[in-house]
Amino acid sequence: MTDRSRLALVVWSVLVSQVFLYPGLSETVVALGGGDDILAGTWFLVAEFGAFVGCAVLWGVASDALGRRTPLVVLGAVGGAASYLAVALSPTLGLGFGVVLALRVVGGAFTIGAFSLAITMLMDLSGGHGRNMGAAGTAIGLGAALGSVVGGQFATVDPLAPLYAGAALLAGAAALAATVPDRGPGDGLPVGTLVARVRDRPTLLVPYAFGYVDRLTAGFFALTGVAYFRDAFGIDAGQAGLTLALFFVPFAVLQYPVGSISDRVGRFLPVVVGSMLYGVAIVAVGLAPTYLLAAGLMVVVGICGALVSPTTMALVTDIVPSSGRGAAMGGFNVFGSLGMFSGFLVGGLVTDAYGYLAAFLVAGGLEIAIATVASGAVRRITWESTTVTGS
Repeated sequence: MTDRSRLALVVWSVLVSQVFLYPGLSETVVALGGGDDILAGTWFLVAEFGAFVGCAVLWGVASDALGRRTPLVVLGAVGGAASYLAVALSPTLGLGFGVVLALRVVGGAFTIGAFSLAITMLMDLSGGHGRNMGAAGTAIGLGAALGSVVGGQFATVDPLAPLYAGAALLAGAAALAATVPDRGPGDGLPVGTLVARVRDRPTLLVPYAFGYVDRLTAGFFALTGVAYFRDAFGIDAGQAGLTLALFFVPFAVLQYPVGSISDRVGRFLPVVVGSMLYGVAIVAVGLAPTYLLAAGLMVVVGICGALVSPTTMALVTDIVPSSGRGAAMGGFNVFGSLGMFSGFLVGGLVTDAYGYLAAFLVAGGLEIAIATVASGAVRRITWESTTVTGS
């Protein structure tokens, strides 16, 4: 098995462990002592992603400063596995929902290290930025697809089963990551130098902004999208997981070829046009009058999302040299985690106040807006990176 494949499996495992929880989230939260409304599930997810926001850059800076990545990926995966197991055991131990949320914060602080630095290790490989980030995107999409289907089935058997399964996967990810040779930047750099280098590249805000809104839509579908399909069409957790898979399967399968193609044709069309189509498709799901039409549109959403995800990550690699990629990808994952965080909150709060259709309009509208505002900047970055590569 190649290093690219092993690292992709680590990324895949982290995503599966998270998405296991989404289809049966309401049942899991009730079993852990939370309420049965959408806001209880919102806080359960927000606790983990809040830690992602706070810790992603710290892991990246640490790896760049140490010049090592592999031991930190292993540490993050082991810590994440322990936290998932602790949450699953909390009802047996008599722990309240407040303690569960605290454990979710601790778990998020560890898990983001495994996730972000495994992607950074993919960035360190040769073979084309788009290709490597396509592998990361495929792992993310396949992890989400499998997690949504299997997690839904687990939840119908036992609402705590997704947590135990997630702990086992993260432990396996730690063992697999330990076998990957470290291609970090060697001796590393002082923390102050790393931060200064990232600050000196304001163009990073462009892929960061796309990463933010793309993950916002993912968070939206993970919480509000699942709740919408279950409430509007009367489906159970298992079918909700299958419905999410209609989005995640094409999202996963197409990312590697799209990333490879973007190495040849540039990032502009996949990022900008893909984002606009993505936003339109999201709104269309909320407007669909029947389950079959809404489910079919989820496939379209997945295809459009596959255009955006790998090319956005490849933009980060285009901009930053290898010595600062841990910090740069950490920053990308901060914005991405803020996006997931926002997706949970926006979806939950807007739905609670104005209903599902308003929430779909907000999520899709934000995707269209960022593509419109940032299109010129993406064109400039694409032109500059192509010029440098060709010179």
